[in-house]
Amino acid sequence: MRPVTASTSSALRSWTRHTLPTSATSSTSRFAAVAAATTASPSSSQRRLQSSESGASSFESPFQHAKYDTTKIPSFKNYASKSSEVSNRVFSYFLAGSMGLLAAAGAKATVQDFLVNMSASADVLAQAKVEIDLAAIPEGKNVIIKWRGKPVFIRHRTEDEIKQAESVKVESLRDPQADSDRVKKPEWLVMVGVCTHLGCVPIGEAGDFGGWFCPCHGSHYDISGRIRKGPAPLNLEIPVYDFPDDDKLVVG
Repeated sequence: MRPVTASTSSALRSWTRHTLPTSATSSTSRFAAVAAATTASPSSSQRRLQSSESGASSFESPFQHAKYDTTKIPSFKNYASKSSEVSNRVFSYFLAGSMGLLAAAGAKATVQDFLVNMSASADVLAQAKVEIDLAAIPEGKNVIIKWRGKPVFIRHRTEDEIKQAESVKVESLRDPQADSDRVKKPEWLVMVGVCTHLGCVPIGEAGDFGGWFCPCHGSHYDISGRIRKGPAPLNLEIPVYDFPDDDKLVVG
């Protein structure tokens, strides 16, 4: 390599001095730029501080005021009705009466539905009363019908049977009862055909007294259905019946 001449080295030094600034001058220029930027626009922390100060000035804390008196009764004048006392009372009575009527109507419907559900069905009501044509029963004969699940004896008695039933001394009977108290018409005897001992069905025109006989335990009933012998304690039961016509009988 050829050596650099003196004129060339002096030219390089002068060029370097003008092109590259020194470290002192570069740091000074950097600080000046930062200071200019700081004065030109505020920092983000300064902006947040300014915004918090402006927000604090618009918000008022309720704890800065004086404490309220908790024992003082507040005023409800703003909620009071503007109408007169009489009109308010009438309105209150109207509402109370309307609610009472609605409650009564609901209770009536509930009770009515309950009673309808508890009442007897149509087939049971159909058996509540039984109508019999008496013209079809000859004198001296028995007829057995079904009423409410029980047998009912209907006897067309003869004159001799009527006299026999009426001639019995009531005092001598186990269950004292006159024949006239057991019949509405002397020729027609209507009884429930269930033995009063254990619920058996007695046999008609049998026994020691010409009436009914229960073969289960030997109870004897006379022509009026009164117990005369055996373990049965009571006479045969007389159901509710009526004669709407001379030849019609309604049991029940």
